[in-house]
Amino acid sequence: MTNSPDRKVAYEPLSIPRRILVWVFIVVAFWYLIWRLGTFNPDARAFSIVIYCAEVFGFATALLHFFMVWRMTRRVAPPAPPGLTVDVLIPTYNESLELVRRTVSAAVRMDYPHRTWLLDDGNRPEMMTLAKELGAEYLARSDNSHAKAGNLNNALQHASGQFVAILDADHAPSRHMLTHTLGYFNDDKVAFVQTPQDFFNLDSFQHRKRDGRAQVWTEQSLFFRVIQRGKDYWNAAFFCGSCAVMRRSALDAIGGIATGTITEDLHTSLRIHANGYSSVYHAEPLAFGLAPETMKPFLSQRVRWGQGAMHVWRKEGILFKRGLTMAQRLNYFASVLTYFDGWQKGVFYIAPVIVLTTGTLPILVETRDFLIHFLPYYLLTFWVFEEVGRGYGRSLMIEQYNMARFAAFAWATLGLLFGSRKFKVTVKGSLGERWQRYASPQLMVLSFNVVAIPVGILLYLNHGALPFEGMVANIVWAGINATLALAVVLFARTNSARKRLTYRFQIPLPARFLGPDGKYVVGVIDDISPTGFRFYGTVGGLGPVGTTIAGKIFLPDGPLRIVGQIRSLVVGDSGDVDPSNKHYVKAIGCIFLAHGDGQRRIEDFLYGSDLQWKLNRYSDQIWTPLTNFPRSERRSNERREPVPEGHWLPASIHGDGQPGPTSIPGLLRCNPQGKSLRVISFENLGSTARIELKARSRRRKIRQSAQLQLIEVLDQISSPMYLYAVTEAQDVAPPDAADTVGGNTLEFVSQ
Repeated sequence: MTNSPDRKVAYEPLSIPRRILVWVFIVVAFWYLIWRLGTFNPDARAFSIVIYCAEVFGFATALLHFFMVWRMTRRVAPPAPPGLTVDVLIPTYNESLELVRRTVSAAVRMDYPHRTWLLDDGNRPEMMTLAKELGAEYLARSDNSHAKAGNLNNALQHASGQFVAILDADHAPSRHMLTHTLGYFNDDKVAFVQTPQDFFNLDSFQHRKRDGRAQVWTEQSLFFRVIQRGKDYWNAAFFCGSCAVMRRSALDAIGGIATGTITEDLHTSLRIHANGYSSVYHAEPLAFGLAPETMKPFLSQRVRWGQGAMHVWRKEGILFKRGLTMAQRLNYFASVLTYFDGWQKGVFYIAPVIVLTTGTLPILVETRDFLIHFLPYYLLTFWVFEEVGRGYGRSLMIEQYNMARFAAFAWATLGLLFGSRKFKVTVKGSLGERWQRYASPQLMVLSFNVVAIPVGILLYLNHGALPFEGMVANIVWAGINATLALAVVLFARTNSARKRLTYRFQIPLPARFLGPDGKYVVGVIDDISPTGFRFYGTVGGLGPVGTTIAGKIFLPDGPLRIVGQIRSLVVGDSGDVDPSNKHYVKAIGCIFLAHGDGQRRIEDFLYGSDLQWKLNRYSDQIWTPLTNFPRSERRSNERREPVPEGHWLPASIHGDGQPGPTSIPGLLRCNPQGKSLRVISFENLGSTARIELKARSRRRKIRQSAQLQLIEVLDQISSPMYLYAVTEAQDVAPPDAADTVGGNTLEFVSQ
């Protein structure tokens, strides 16, 4: 790690092996592209030039990408100074009451003193009531001019804080958003601090998560984990419209949030930088929103971003914008140029179709000569992208999303020729949609490439229109295109078929429910949302589907009484058979019927934190061949330690001679052999602790004396949880009668 010579910002340079790889790629790319100039087909010169230009475009964007991410800042937030005045602005237009409530509730509970404003461009009475109920200011206006930008500017006329935090209506902030960002403003030149836009719904269209794996990748991982940090080195990280804190005087200096385009965020940050201010990118996720859940809102959002970028280019010039440094101009230009990638991909998707159906080749060269030049360049392209992306690039996934959005990106670039379009809010929440309509470009690519393959074979057999090697190469090319298109089509169909209206969080909590025999059934709930959950335990006696059940869920801030209804039964499979019953119910799916103020408590627990990431040790970074080479990079590239295999069990934790309650509720994770591995405590036991654990699985009672080592504090809005590793455990036998109440209820649940 070293410091930027101009701004004294700590940064991580690209490692020496990766730098060598980049230079090797550049040399090979020049060698390939110069050689390609002599391979054009004189009988199809236009076709040859188009293909070549697409290749040159790819190399040019690669060079800009290397420039942006060569160095990435590594920032540590300075302490927030006391006494600053802050306004938190939450613009809304047509989002649901439930969605807005979660964001406003989390916002008003942030640690640093502030005022929260709900800015309602929908003029809805229920939003006014919500703001009053949660302790926020409510502000509406008589017209919706300039959309979100106009809404924010209207709020600036009423708010008086020195700083403003801006949150989209779906982005619930963590408790620490203000305390972890305000310290950067000790530098008078800093105009805004941008943080990542992370999302809680890991089953969205832009997320890729495989069951049972700790890998969760999102289409925006590369941008927020790498590119923005690279831009930050050049003082070119831009405002993303949400999850940011801004200096009021800097906004006043440029006339407020920029209007006249449909991407007020990019436009505003460009004007701020041109006015001589600095920006900061703080890479810690501090707010968590709702990602587009299906293909329609995903593509609509990308079209809006692309059209807005074109409008900013038309309006501000970018490359010739006065006040920007050359590095800033290149960074902004690279962001705008991204959308022209749609045309390049479109050329590559249709090229083999033209070749196979017409017999026209864009390249005339011996096969051996072509492979000698093409294969090194092609393979290095993928490898270097993975390495400079520090494991966040995921080339194969990126290619699928390139296929998914190529038509949207190409359409968006037409905004460079035409004026501004109307701002459209990205649809939030699951909606039924005809996925075929939005996947029509991919269906066309799939159809054309599949049909072109037999046509090309027939032309070769009957007319010899193509040389054999050319036919084979283009069949492979068409097959790759068809495979990518098919992957997008299948994912769009599967994604659109989801029927749950509310995302379920994979977070465990201990719980107990009263059975019809008057005895409590103790277990663990997960798959939690404000509307329902799944309960694991000895649940066969709780009743059939439709049965009403009552009990407690144990949250970190105390137990919550709930009433629910059984809606589904989960039957054990052959790999998880109870010896006493080959066909048993191992879990029940439930909905909440009534739980008073419980919905708000559950929402405060679930939203506004990355608890599910930390608890499940999810990571969106993968290993690459140069990840830990040299060894000096190992620390900076170390990924989150995975959670060991096993299930969470309800547990009570007893201090070893320590003052306090005799029992603390928590969770114990055991491996399949019953060995204790991890403990979650709802109270701080210190960095190390000697405790006594009591837990129960379906098959055994557990009572152990254990030594714990704190791994991480799992913070969220209501109250933190503490994740410990069990470094030493010894069984205490035999378990005494205090272990159970009513035959199967642990001590803590009687509190």
